[in-house]
Parts: sequence; structure tokens; C-alpha cells
Amino acid sequence: MLLTRAPSHTRARARTEGGNAADVDELQDYRLCCWGSAGLVMIGKHFFSETDIKSTWEQVLTAFWQRYPNPYSTHVLTEDVLFREVTSDNLLLSRRLLTKTNRLPRWAERIFPGKRSVYIIEDSVVDLGNRSLMTLTWNVNHAKLMRVVERCVFAGERDRPVWTRITREAWISSGVFGLSRPIQEFGLARFRSNQVKSMKGLEHALSNLQKASAVCPGDSAEKHKNTNSASKTQKPQQYI
Repeated sequence: MLLTRAPSHTRARARTEGGNAADVDELQDYRLCCWGSAGLVMIGKHFFSETDIKSTWEQVLTAFWQRYPNPYSTHVLTEDVLFREVTSDNLLLSRRLLTKTNRLPRWAERIFPGKRSVYIIEDSVVDLGNRSLMTLTWNVNHAKLMRVVERCVFAGERDRPVWTRITREAWISSGVFGLSRPIQEFGLARFRSNQVKSMKGLEHALSNLQKASAVCPGDSAEKHKNTNSASKTQKPQQYI
């Protein structure tokens, strides 16, 4: 699969301090060249956003793996790890299978009736040395109706250790003759809505981590105290 963008592309940025993240996005057409059996070339839509959130990269990384389930992503039904490996250069490679609901607009349901579940492959690479997480996701079924390819980069900033920058891109296309444009527009609108929910879900997971860390220090101190008391009363072990 080869993605090529139009020459003109302006990045838009938005900064938030936790809570309510607001992304600024730019849209443009792109060409998606699928080197399959038919070598099909389609015109689609491109989405771009860049967001800074006030949380360390380590916190964001932990929240990323714990973001489901959450009240903002009820359309995500299941998540399963298919593959996971640590490479010789200390990269964590993962592949997960996500199941999501995918309801069509009313006009499209007349043409493509029935409820739809979409299977999403999510490939990810965690680079601890560079403090980065990159993900690439795409749907494996209903691809002719609508294909959505998303690339996200979660990068820790060296000059601002308590900030993490999230860069998100998506390419939406359709191979339905005569209806590709409205399907792409619908897919773009849905992606916008879902990525806002995705950010809220990530913030929800971050909030849960912060609450847990606020409780754990006291618990840890108490456990440490009990451990020290127990160690003082125990007789030293003897080894023969």
C-alpha cells in the first residue's frame, strides 16, 4: 500500500492542559494506491491533527494500553492481542485485533442493509529509547465499501518532559462506483467524531491512573511500614 499526498499541506496545532483536548485539523484529497490483484487507484480524503496534552509520555503510554473500555468508546466491542515481541534493539512490536460497530447513514442502509461489525488491525511500535509510540490501523473487512487507514504517533518532548504530542493522520476511501464521494464524506465526519471520543477515552484512562497514583503512595507507605515491622520480628534465615 502506497500513500501519496498533495504538495500543499499546512500543519495545525492545538495545545491543551489535560481535560478537554481540542484538535485542529486540515483536510485534503489524496491518492491511495492499493497494489492488489486489480491494482486499483482511488481518490479519498485525508485528515490531519496535532495535539499536545499535559501528561508525561510514560503516563500516556500506560493509558493507551488501558483506554478500553471507557464511556466514550462504546462502539469498541472487543480487543485481542494477536502478536507481541520485544526486538533485539528494545522495540516492543504488537498486533491487536479490535472489533467495532459501524452503522451506516440511513440512505446507505437501504443499499447495504444489516448491522455491521468492523474488524480493525492495529500494529504498534513502542520505542522506549526515543520515547515514542507509533500505531497504524486499518479495517480488514468492508474495505471496498470504505477503507480507513490511520497513523498515530505519541511522542514525548525532551524540552518539555511533562508534555506529549499526538500526531494523527487518516486516509478514507471508497471503491463503490457512483457513491464513493458521499461515503468518503460520511467516513470523514465519523472519523472526526470518533477521534474526539478517542481523545476523551484517553483522558479518561489518564484520569484513572492519576486517581490510582494518588491512592497508591499511602498504601505503599503502609505496606512498607508493615513489611519493616514484620522483618524486625522475624528471625534471620540461616543457610547451610
